[in-house]
Amino acid sequence: MRILLTGVTGYIGKRLLPVLLEQGHDVICCVRDKDRFDPSAISDHVQVIEVDFLDKESLKNIPLGIDIAYFLIHSMATQSGDFQQMEAECANNFRNIIEKTNTQQIIYLSGIINSDRLSKHLDSRRNVESILADGRIPITTLRAGIIVGSGSASFEIIRDLVEKLPIMITPKWLQTKCQPIAIRNVIEFMIGVIANPHAFNKSYDIGGPDILSYKEMLLQYAAERKLRRKIYIIPLMTPRLSSYWLYFVTSTSYNLAKNLVDSMKVEVICKPNNLADELGIKLINYRGSIQLAFQKIESDNVVSSWKDAQTSKILSGGLTRLLEVPSYGCFKDIRKASLQNSDASLTKIWSIGGNSGWYYGNWLWKIRGFMDQLVGGVGMRRGRKNKSDLAAGDALDFWRVLIADRKAKRLLLYAEMKLPGEAWLEFKIEDNVLIQTATFRPLGIAGRLYWYAVWPFHGFIFRGMINRIATT
Repeated sequence: MRILLTGVTGYIGKRLLPVLLEQGHDVICCVRDKDRFDPSAISDHVQVIEVDFLDKESLKNIPLGIDIAYFLIHSMATQSGDFQQMEAECANNFRNIIEKTNTQQIIYLSGIINSDRLSKHLDSRRNVESILADGRIPITTLRAGIIVGSGSASFEIIRDLVEKLPIMITPKWLQTKCQPIAIRNVIEFMIGVIANPHAFNKSYDIGGPDILSYKEMLLQYAAERKLRRKIYIIPLMTPRLSSYWLYFVTSTSYNLAKNLVDSMKVEVICKPNNLADELGIKLINYRGSIQLAFQKIESDNVVSSWKDAQTSKILSGGLTRLLEVPSYGCFKDIRKASLQNSDASLTKIWSIGGNSGWYYGNWLWKIRGFMDQLVGGVGMRRGRKNKSDLAAGDALDFWRVLIADRKAKRLLLYAEMKLPGEAWLEFKIEDNVLIQTATFRPLGIAGRLYWYAVWPFHGFIFRGMINRIATT
């Protein structure tokens, strides 16, 4: 079958694509920016087209010959505009263009919406479902709550809280019940309903076998990791304080934290259905989901992470415009070092950031990250998805990977921290010489003052960093 896959660079889409290919389907991948698509995933069975569902003109790139269409577009973590309005507009445009194709079925991953009072996030999911169902093409909606898997937002937030805090003073929403589901089961459901006429124009709640409060989820995670943790719930913590609590303790952005807190006040428990039995899916319990997640983490095989989703206002215009590092009107710090072993140095470059740190003055990097976090930036909390591999579009602490060409021995990063200007950091090996270039394009007087203020620290950090990379 020919399958249209939207959201292919997102957490779910990256997991779904290889499974669709394993099953012999031809997949048309919709991306806003081709530079963010992993070139190693391109094959005779993969077609990549640039489509922005907020841009009607770009929808002309969608071919007519489609059998199944997945709608996996979400905007909850966006830092620009009203995510509810954006999701509704995307859904309208998607439905209108898909109606012109030969599509037999739309598959939509939504949220569980069984409560009378819904959060903005869940209300938006319900609205999108209504928009898609209003067309002539049959829709199958799968409604999930907390998705547990390596790299999922829910799992990483739980992981951050439990691993970092032996004692937690928490808001009362930790008593809210939910029904978590393993990412493996989510993908099985999404594959299982393909071209299944019994699932046309139906919606199904999908969840694991356990119904747990968020407090129970934290404590079960702690037990699985053999950690002793105490959790005290106080009713005085407001939604705003709860959002800041998540923002400063975990790797989530403030916008995402705010929307998550809003949603966590709503119970997300499945209405019973027989879909799992009909599809022969064995549901994985919560602790089993944690075990599977750590198998991926410990084998350095995390396929996708919510942190890599393009949510930054800075990157809304795509990666392409940032690939050409400017020279005019810029400050540059260029350093060179002869290498003893270029392969070993290249391995160090590809392992930079995250738990490996930045090889020199890590405490200064952490201070800079904390300062960025104080003004609403991403800080240093995102780390990296893989210990030794990088790809265009990956988040890397407060940087975004623009180019990761191991064959050409070039890594180009772009700063997503709050800055009075724009910053790039490049590592390139030529003729056994490492060239390390930091570029800053200032915005007005504030940008120039910023550069001169941090210049002494740059000299200390960048000199030490290149020397450590060059030495094996």
